[in-house]
Amino acid sequence: MIDRRSFGKALGVGTGVAAASLAGVGAAHPAAAAPGAAAGRPGPGTPPTVPATAPGAHTTFPPLKRVTAGVLDVGYAELGPRHGPVVICLHGWPYDIHSYVDVAPLLAAEGYRVLVPYLRGHGTTRFLSPRTVRNAQQSAIALDVIAFMDALRIDQAVLAGFDWGSRTADIIAALWPERVKALVSVSGYLITSLEANLSPLPAKAEYAWWYQYYFATERGRKAMDDPDERRDLCRLVWDVVSPTWDFDDATFARTATAFDNPDYAAIVVHNYRWRLGLADGERRYDRFERLLAARPAIGVPTITLDAERDPFTGSLDGSSYRQMFTGPYDHRTLLGIGHDVPQEAPTAFAQAVIDADRL
Repeated sequence: MIDRRSFGKALGVGTGVAAASLAGVGAAHPAAAAPGAAAGRPGPGTPPTVPATAPGAHTTFPPLKRVTAGVLDVGYAELGPRHGPVVICLHGWPYDIHSYVDVAPLLAAEGYRVLVPYLRGHGTTRFLSPRTVRNAQQSAIALDVIAFMDALRIDQAVLAGFDWGSRTADIIAALWPERVKALVSVSGYLITSLEANLSPLPAKAEYAWWYQYYFATERGRKAMDDPDERRDLCRLVWDVVSPTWDFDDATFARTATAFDNPDYAAIVVHNYRWRLGLADGERRYDRFERLLAARPAIGVPTITLDAERDPFTGSLDGSSYRQMFTGPYDHRTLLGIGHDVPQEAPTAFAQAVIDADRL
C-alpha cells in the first residue's frame, strides 16, 4: 500500500479527505451468463436487478466536464446524483468513454454518481504543459486517476474497467486499496510484469497481439500519426477482438473522434513499446513500478469478468488469476461477448458493478 501523503508529495497533487474503511464478505463462485446477461447472487440483501438494455440504446452523454488533475486537464462525462456513491468507469484502447454510454445511465438510475474520464492522450483530455513527457507506462495512468479523484474530492469509489482500464483499476486497488470500495475488472489481473513480457507467449496469443509489435516499428508509429491510417487500424482491431458485435459505422465514428487528440499517437505507441521494454519510463514512477513488479495481491471486493469471444481471454473460469484476489470475490463468464465488454454487454457490466459494491 502507498501512503497517500507520500504520493501527493511525489507527484504534486492533492490528497483529498480521509479514506473510509472497507467492509464486506463473500464467496467466490464461477458463473456463466448468456450473451449480455450477468449471473445474480441469490440470498439476503440481493442487489437490484439491472433492467435489460440492448447495446446502442444510448448514443450520447450529457455535455462533458473538465477538471485540472495532476499533469492533465481531464475531460469526463458525469451522470447521476451529485452526492451518490461514486463509480469511475475506465476505458481501454482503441476505445473511449463511449464504451460506457449504455452502462452509465443504468448505474445513474440506481443512484450512483458515474464518472467516465478520457485517459491521457484521448478525447478532450489534455496535458497542461508541452514539456510533460508523453508517457503511458502503467503507473502514470493509474496516478492520473488518483489525481482525478483528488481533484473532485472523491475519497473512495467503485472502479470498473476493461483493457487499459482494467489494468489501471487493478493497480489502484493493489497500491491504494483505501481509495477503492470495490472493483470490476474485465480479464482479471492485468498488472504488467516487464520481466514476464520478455518471454514469448504461445503462438496463438502472440498472433492476437499483432498491433503491439507493429507499434514497435517505425512503420507502426507513422501509421498512428496518420489520421486515416490509425482509424483504419483501430477499426480492424474492433472487428477482430469483438467478432460477434454488430456495431455500425456511427458507433465507431463516435469513438474515433477521441483518436484525434494531439497526443494520441505518442501515448499509444509509448504504452506498447514500454510494455515490451523498448521505451523507457520516467524515474519518478520507478518506486511504483518496483511495487507492481512484485505482483501485489488485490484485497478489495472484486468481480472479474471474462468474455468468451475475446481473443485475449485465457481460461474462462478465471483460474489463471484467481490467487491474485484475496478479498470478497466473484467471477463471471459472458458467453458470446468480445473484448469491449461494457459496450457489448452493458446490462451484465452494470450488474457486476452493483453486485461488487455489495460483496
